[in-house]
Amino acid sequence: MAQRRTALTTRALTGASVAVLAAGAALLPGAGPATAAPSPAAATPAAARAASAATLVARLGDRAAGSYYDAAAHRFVVNITDPSAAGQVRATGAVPRTVRYSTPQLRGVLGTLAQHARIAGTAWSIDPRQDKVVVTVDPTVAGARRTRLNGVVDSLGDKVVVRRTASAFKPFIAGGDAIWGSTVRCSLGFNVTVNGAPYFLTAGHCGNASSTWSDSQGGGEVGQTVDSQFPGTDYALVQYDDAGSDHASVVDLYGGGSQQITHAADAYVGESVQRSGSTSGVHGGSVTGLDATVNYEEGSVSGLIDTDVCAEPGDSGGALFDSDAAIGLTSGGSGDCTSGGETFFQPVPAALSAEGATLP
Repeated sequence: MAQRRTALTTRALTGASVAVLAAGAALLPGAGPATAAPSPAAATPAAARAASAATLVARLGDRAAGSYYDAAAHRFVVNITDPSAAGQVRATGAVPRTVRYSTPQLRGVLGTLAQHARIAGTAWSIDPRQDKVVVTVDPTVAGARRTRLNGVVDSLGDKVVVRRTASAFKPFIAGGDAIWGSTVRCSLGFNVTVNGAPYFLTAGHCGNASSTWSDSQGGGEVGQTVDSQFPGTDYALVQYDDAGSDHASVVDLYGGGSQQITHAADAYVGESVQRSGSTSGVHGGSVTGLDATVNYEEGSVSGLIDTDVCAEPGDSGGALFDSDAAIGLTSGGSGDCTSGGETFFQPVPAALSAEGATLP
């Protein structure tokens, strides 16, 4: 592996020993064909405005209810419950919108769901555009489980809206540049360094499935899993065997060249993002929710980014990015890139912080 250039991407892992994972969760509608990433210059101002809006929301407390980017109007919107806060919103360059429920009230809904409705086949996140918590239910939720869920949802009134998905939520064992375990195939997410040594991030459910990795099926080992977190969160850290390897900070665009990655960033609702994976290539969409919880059969994962970007088995661990910013690691979802789907991503900044890692 000496001086070998390793791309940052997402790829699929397959194999009998991970049949449940390989069946994989699919992703949401609206996923488009492979396209080149936007220029870094275009993304920076939006990210700065998103951070400014988030800071204001935190400062306003129960007088606010989140923020989002309105792509049609090309503006950030800050939800407020107190009309007297409108001037503070306008001072940041955002547009105020008066809504009924505050952030603390909607977070209270998340707490109730977490306590009483952790049912496999469900997921939820706050959608500031609706000023509600969206609870998504897959076809496996039936009988007593559906009755239990209905009881919890009904108790929360109009703070909740329920939507249904056509296929089950599952982790997507796959990714961008393919990485191969002993019996699985996944995607490399992003190359990182820890104390100057080369590592890469991928999905935690991939790390659980294999302790060693190759860059080709049946090939020699190139790295070892040193930490894997799933369920709860969904990321794994893999150390390259060759400390002198050239691990480039780029994402494979599958026929469209590559995208340089320079930093990690938090996602915001309404953000246009792209995902790279070895099964389905590059697809785009937008962020639909933050701090999402998805209840897989294998366990619950929280703090995720919810999107309408599609993905397929083999895309797990792959890179979610916005121009030159690393945003997330592909976890799972429902659907596919033919019919569309919903996909959840582990935020990269949280994984970097937990592992003491930085982008190269």
